Amino acid sequence: MAMAYTLAAPMISSGVSGTELKASARQLAAGLRKARSEAIAHRRESVLLVDLDAHQFQLTGDQRVYRLPKSVAIQLFTAQSELVNGNAGAVRFFSDGGSTGGRITVTARDRKYDVDINWLTGQVVILD
Repeated sequence: MAMAYTLAAPMISSGVSGTELKASARQLAAGLRKARSEAIAHRRESVLLVDLDAHQFQLTGDQRVYRLPKSVAIQLFTAQSELVNGNAGAVRFFSDGGSTGGRITVTARDRKYDVDINWLTGQVVILD
């Protein structure tokens, strides 16, 4: 029994990390889609601000702060004009649905997900 636990424990713990990783990618994608929808519906720019050090993001006009697990590493690739500093940046959506575009990558161990934002259409896609 102890031997079975020894073999199964790493599999279980990496599964939880994989679940957290995918949930983080989905949470970011949902936030980005919400920002795009808000921009189109209200006919004004909407921004999703990502704080890499604090592992969190926030939408314009929304007081809530969405936190991501500390076990997940986050990288942001966005337009130079949207970088707040070395540790934070934004993705901006316009009233026509377009955006500044970019990519948010979440990684844990040997797995990663890319959340891509198309600059022309503002479409958000999660890539494995």
